[in-house]
Amino acid sequence: MGAGHGHVLYRESDSPVHRLPPEVKIVAMVVFTIAVVATPRTAFWAFGAYALLVAVVAALARVGPRWLLSRALIELPFVLFAVALPFLGSGDRVEVLGLRLSEDGLHGAWNIVAKGTLGVLASLLLAATTTTRDLIVGLDRLHCPQVFTQIATFMLRYLDVLIGEARRMRVARISRGDDPRFLWQLRGFAAGIGALFLRAFERGERVYLAMLSRGYTGRMPAVWQSEGVATTGQWLVAATVPVLAASIAATAVVLS
Repeated sequence: MGAGHGHVLYRESDSPVHRLPPEVKIVAMVVFTIAVVATPRTAFWAFGAYALLVAVVAALARVGPRWLLSRALIELPFVLFAVALPFLGSGDRVEVLGLRLSEDGLHGAWNIVAKGTLGVLASLLLAATTTTRDLIVGLDRLHCPQVFTQIATFMLRYLDVLIGEARRMRVARISRGDDPRFLWQLRGFAAGIGALFLRAFERGERVYLAMLSRGYTGRMPAVWQSEGVATTGQWLVAATVPVLAASIAATAVVLS
């Protein structure tokens, strides 16, 4: 688990958000997302308040809006689906820019876009301020099932190895006259995928046996769990955003 195993979404910085332990950021993001999802779709003011909270956290984390919005394009397929709802929805119709649109469909489209965008932005902020290793450590401290954290750990550790192996296999195929761009050579490509799977499986078996011989018990080392554990003050600081989000959601439910 060396320092070289980062991810493309992480942004190196020394901001207050970066310095928070990973477990408090994970809990804050989950509670914030739950509050957003629980908000009635007609409480438009609440979503504006959530967007303000996201903007404040992004400013504290020194993550620019351009970076966030460009990565948020991952939700574009859901936005395209939401655009179709006003045309396909049933119920009462309203006229918007000369078009007769379903009122329920408009609310549904707004619900998908608003909640999906806020959830994606919150996840991006978590990824931008927390390394992949720290995310796994945070999940382990939150008592996530060990099978998930261990699989994620091995995937992170050996992802670069598998990518390098796949690249070497591709170069070997091309050097022997294979061109994966053509459809009739799909069989060779599929055989390469199968060979890569077998190599990964065999490598995993060897690594697992080596770890067992060195005292591996199926759990992460204790140093991972004890080093940099969140203090009470850090929990209170990180609770600011989810508490405000929960208050906004509760107010929106009461007023709707």
